Amino acid sequence: MSYIFPPEAISTLPVAGSADEFAVRRVYCVGRNYAAHAREMGSDPTREDPFFFCKPANAVVPALGGETTILPYPGMTKNYHHEVELVVAIGKGGRDIPVDQANLHIWGYAVGLDMTRRDLQGQMKDKGKPWEIGKAFDYSAPIGTLYPVSQVGLLNHAAIYLQVNELDRQRSDIDQMTWSVVEVISHLSRYFELKPGDLIMTGTPEGVGAVVAGDVMEAGIAGLGTIRVKMA
Repeated sequence: MSYIFPPEAISTLPVAGSADEFAVRRVYCVGRNYAAHAREMGSDPTREDPFFFCKPANAVVPALGGETTILPYPGMTKNYHHEVELVVAIGKGGRDIPVDQANLHIWGYAVGLDMTRRDLQGQMKDKGKPWEIGKAFDYSAPIGTLYPVSQVGLLNHAAIYLQVNELDRQRSDIDQMTWSVVEVISHLSRYFELKPGDLIMTGTPEGVGAVVAGDVMEAGIAGLGTIRVKMA
């Protein structure tokens, strides 16, 4: 087969304890899935149905454990925010997945950052327009090594944190999600057919804030290691 333009290489993530790579198909994100974060963003944290947005697969930046990943500061923003999140990797596809079967579709987990141009996101929200320029830009999804469920089991409780320059910014537990991982998978599968290679960024706890060039972020989730990212 010939192409008008050479196809871009697929995005992949390393897998703990394996030489294999996980090929990323899509990146789904859940908005305002921790009540305290919803409040700090000025929203009502009531348990309304979850809502979703996407990042392109090539927004993923592998952040290898034990290394410092250099992340370029994006253009068109003066308020660039970190959001640490549990990332769920899908290994079995499906539609209309029941909550009590959703765990069967989880392949593994990772630590991720949903980097956000908060000023642009806010402008779009105020105008009732889509968030893409605030969320779906290049290098906006640093994600660490994937840990298979076969190694770490199913995660329902795990401490999650993010530090900037060794000072706490975000610290919580994934059990504080408004919608649990299995509920998120079930809801999302009503609107999209999930397939192997999909990633779901499950929302961030309170404490989001700005970073600038030179800042170093360290983020971690118990059992999934840590990632270290420096703003260039």
